Amino acid sequence: MMLPGMSDLQSLILAVLMDAQPEFSVGKNLFLALIPLGLSYGLFQLKLQRGVFWWLGAIAFLLFLPNAAYVLTDVIHLIAAIRVEQNLSFEQLVLGLIPLYLIYMLVGFEAYVLSLTNLGGYLRGTLLQRYILPIEILINILVAIGIYLGRFQRLNSWYILTRPQTLLDKTLQDLTRPLPLEVIAIIFVVLTLLYFIFKFLNSAVIYMWQNKYAKD
Repeated sequence: MMLPGMSDLQSLILAVLMDAQPEFSVGKNLFLALIPLGLSYGLFQLKLQRGVFWWLGAIAFLLFLPNAAYVLTDVIHLIAAIRVEQNLSFEQLVLGLIPLYLIYMLVGFEAYVLSLTNLGGYLRGTLLQRYILPIEILINILVAIGIYLGRFQRLNSWYILTRPQTLLDKTLQDLTRPLPLEVIAIIFVVLTLLYFIFKFLNSAVIYMWQNKYAKD
């Protein structure tokens, strides 16, 4: 959909919003978002020996990680529900639908932040300790690409196993065009800002919690 006076970016975002449906599986998407968190505890908290299964788990962790941050884009389903469901009362909207989506997105994105935090904790005390920040930035870039491919190209993590050529072709095609790069850059900036805000808040909560019990 291209309206007069709209840029290509605005038209692309509008097309995604108009294509969004109010019905989607919160439970399924939240389960997918929690997979990398579970893997991060198994891989980085239990200090398992790095064998074949560890590396397979690490690959699965990276493949599923975009699902945790992807929940932020599901706000389009909330917008679609408000747009389509004309019979929604103010109470249903404010006390039901909006809190449901906020909790869903909060839990999903918190899973993303904790997953990367666990990875950072694992890297501390290793030769890669000095590279924790660059690694976080790199992962955010890769996740931003994954979010773009999932939301705008409708590709998913399973394509690396079921349709690897399609995934590769689409990725290379989009990384050589200005509009996808612009969208990915916006996603990266928003994702990175939110990540470090959440990470700081998590650290502040943990610090206050530990301080409280230390005084007790």
